[in-house]
Amino acid sequence: MSEERPIAVFDSGAGGLAVLRALQRCLPHEKFVYFADQAHFPYGERAPADVRTLTLAAAERLAHERAIKLLVVACNTASAAALPDLRRRFAFPVVGIEPAIKPARALTRSGCIGVLATRATAAAGTLRDLIARVAADVRVVVRPAPELVAEVEAGLPDPARADALLEAALRPLRVAGADVLVLGCTHFAFVRERARRLLNGIPVLEPAEAVARHAADLLRERDLAAADQGGGVTLMTSGDPVRLEALARRLLPLLA
Repeated sequence: MSEERPIAVFDSGAGGLAVLRALQRCLPHEKFVYFADQAHFPYGERAPADVRTLTLAAAERLAHERAIKLLVVACNTASAAALPDLRRRFAFPVVGIEPAIKPARALTRSGCIGVLATRATAAAGTLRDLIARVAADVRVVVRPAPELVAEVEAGLPDPARADALLEAALRPLRVAGADVLVLGCTHFAFVRERARRLLNGIPVLEPAEAVARHAADLLRERDLAAADQGGGVTLMTSGDPVRLEALARRLLPLLA
């Protein structure tokens, strides 16, 4: 059986486009709806209850307007705030995202892992619980970088400013001796190569491919996969559609 309904990918802004790209590569026959809640960006500066309310409202809109078959929450902050509520409320599968602490623990040799995140993700109990569960025996240094999130959402208009913001965010992690960097916000996927260069080639981890594989597994398990329908993406935003389209054109070529 072929299931023709679209997969929804949700983020507060343009960062989740990196997850969308990984999903398209993994699932080329699927149709996607990408929804950016840009009218309420940035989620990383909001209270968890506010993020939960906004995320549930976005999922309701996608369920009713697009009749989606699976939701990918391509936002660490929204995943931390709302995943249990989303899974209780909706019948379709919901895939969340979390910082790649577990694979980073397997790679570190210095015993120190660096994490770049939003303020909300850095403060979330879910991140503390994850670290305690999978990396309690190493040091995990978490660095919020809200200015860098905003710079990516602006489309990285000034490479020198992006490098300066990234260098400032990475400096404490370098001083701490981190030999693996975890990108704890999907916006940072668009500066991944810059980060690797500034950190002399250490591993820089982001979870987009793992999320795509998990989504593919769920589609197979629940008999929701599409036949060869040619794929395609519909962009939606609570903000300016022209701006989102321009951001997608500017940012997606930056991905490896």
